[in-house]
Order: sequence, then structure tokens, then C-alpha cells
Amino acid sequence: MRRHMKRAIRLLGVCAALIATPVHAQPKAVIELFTSQGCSSCPPADELLEQLSAQDGILALSLPVDYWDYLGWKDTLASRANSNRQHAYAEFRGDRAVYTPQMVINGGEHVIGSKPTDVKAALERADPLTTHVALSLNDMAVEARIKGTLPKNVKMATVFFGMLEPRREVPINRGENAGETVTYVNVAHHLQPIGMWSGGDEIFRMPMSEIKLTGMHTCVVLVQIETETGPSRILGAQTINWTDNK
Repeated sequence: MRRHMKRAIRLLGVCAALIATPVHAQPKAVIELFTSQGCSSCPPADELLEQLSAQDGILALSLPVDYWDYLGWKDTLASRANSNRQHAYAEFRGDRAVYTPQMVINGGEHVIGSKPTDVKAALERADPLTTHVALSLNDMAVEARIKGTLPKNVKMATVFFGMLEPRREVPINRGENAGETVTYVNVAHHLQPIGMWSGGDEIFRMPMSEIKLTGMHTCVVLVQIETETGPSRILGAQTINWTDNK
């Protein structure tokens, strides 16, 4: 009897630990908005992305590009890496369609980011995310545990790690949006590959020392099929705020 009671107490302790562990729901879709502070068509798409970011199951990311900087206003959030990522998607699709505001859904279909009806339809058509990504942290690193199987005839997927700026309001003084103050949500920074996943159950790590240098607190991980031109279809994604999960 005493032995059974001890076992029950141990089981209750395990259950309590599981309940106390925060569970992060897996996104059902990832939307990447390629936008620019120098593009007069972009503010409506930036506003739509903010609305989408509040919906359950959607991971909405802003990726400001730099190729409109010559129009009179240098985008304060843009990076060449974001522009290159957008071009890589176009190369993969074979349509060479690179423009702003462009939303890319799960690394595949693209739509004009200021058209809610088109975005909704693209979300409904998108392939589901099939790879499970769990993020955790310790004093040394953020760990991404990735589980699942790769699609048929796919040998490897790239694991991307980056930082997110949850919200930034930017006053724009010159160019096509002069006089406007635009709000950006989930601005992606330092998005970089940290490894290749070949299916199964694997753990990838990013040092906390590197993360803290960015001055940002929210991390994002994307798992994407790798092609000759770069990333394509997104298989899984997750975010974590390391200050909220200490």
C-alpha cells in the first residue's frame, strides 16, 4: 500500500510539472510581408498584417526590403538579406515576381499584401505545416527541437533562426509616404540558417550570448525545404520570448 502511495505521489509530481510547462501552439500558417517605407502602396498591407498577427494560428512576419531606398527615403528597418530572400522565393517559383507589398504564404504562393480577400484565399489554399517545432531555453542557449518527416523526394530542410521586433512605429519624413507614421509588427532581424534537418527528431541550438547582443527578446525558428536557389516551402515554425520563459 505504501509503495503504491509513493508511486502515486511521484506521478502527481510529474503531472504538475507538465501542467506548469508553457505550451506554445503550433502556427498553422506563416505569412511573410515584403514591405518598404518608401512604397506608397505598403501602409495598407502593413495594417492588414497587424490584423492577421492577432489571429490564432497565424505567424505574421514583416520583412522590409531595401530596393526602394533610392526613391528619397532610406528604410530604417530594411536589409539586403530580406531582399535576397524575396528574390530567392521568386527564383524558386519561376515567376520572377518581386514587388511590394508582397505576402508569401508558407514559403509558396504570393499575393498582393493589401488585398484581404486574396490573402484569405491564399491562406485557405496553402499546404499545412507538418513539422513540429518546440522551442525551449536554458542559461546557455535557445533550443529548437524539430520532429517529423520530410516530404517525398526531399532530402533536407534548412533551419532558420532569427529575432523578432514585436512592434515598431516609424515616422517617415520623405519619399512617397512623407508625413506618415507606420506601425510594423514582428519585424524579422538576423534571419540566418543554423543547420540542416534531415527528418526525425533533432535539436538545434543558438547561443544565448549571441541572442542577447541583438537587444531583442523574441526568437523565431522556420524550417524550410532547401532548393538550389534557397528556401522554399515552410514545413514548421515557432516563436518564443526568452524573457517570458526564464
